[in-house]
Amino acid sequence: MITRRPSNERGHANHGWLDTYHSFSFANYYHPKHMGFRGLRVINEDRVRPGRGFGAHPHNDMEIVTYVLQGALEHKDSMGNGSVIHAGDVQRISAGTGITHSEYNPSQSEIVHFLQIWMTPQATGTKPTYEQRTFSIEEKRGRLCLIVSPDGRDESITVNQDVELYATVLTPGEQVTHHLKPNRYAWVQVTRGTVLLNDLSLEAGDGATISEEELLEIQANTEAEALLFDLA
Repeated sequence: MITRRPSNERGHANHGWLDTYHSFSFANYYHPKHMGFRGLRVINEDRVRPGRGFGAHPHNDMEIVTYVLQGALEHKDSMGNGSVIHAGDVQRISAGTGITHSEYNPSQSEIVHFLQIWMTPQATGTKPTYEQRTFSIEEKRGRLCLIVSPDGRDESITVNQDVELYATVLTPGEQVTHHLKPNRYAWVQVTRGTVLLNDLSLEAGDGATISEEELLEIQANTEAEALLFDLA
């Protein structure tokens, strides 16, 4: 069964400096049918204006993955990490017992467009950790590139949750396939373009829940980019 989560039905808030869409209940947006999916708790699509950002704020016991689509995002945290992540970069914070961090658009002319993804951890109260890596378009072109996993295989980023996160970039007509093992679920998030997911049309910003399916086929109608979460 595949159920579409339309882009235009997500929660939305425009704060001027931040234009944000929420696939699941978050902040002032609440929908009892959209509280998360399996281990996924938050998928926010954020656009932050030049020279603006999120001041220092705390997190604990949450796996936070940031996937930059356009521009750059400057990060600082209480673990002593400081970096600027660019389009194609993936960052993971395991908040564990608690961290504070800030996120800021260092550009004076370009917005930063990114997904912030929160997942509930398998184990709580762990030591906070940080990891980031660049995944080039070539690595994602025409294939499902593993970018996050529990065991860090294939040079993916590790996460404290039973989830495999794949990214793909497709040209029109190009297709990738993924087999779901028994008792596994999936979420697909389209970040750019339009695709067919097992004959269901999805466009940029759309998501879809998948259960009781064995084979997933993602075919691009246009130049497209998508994320696929394989979930317990």
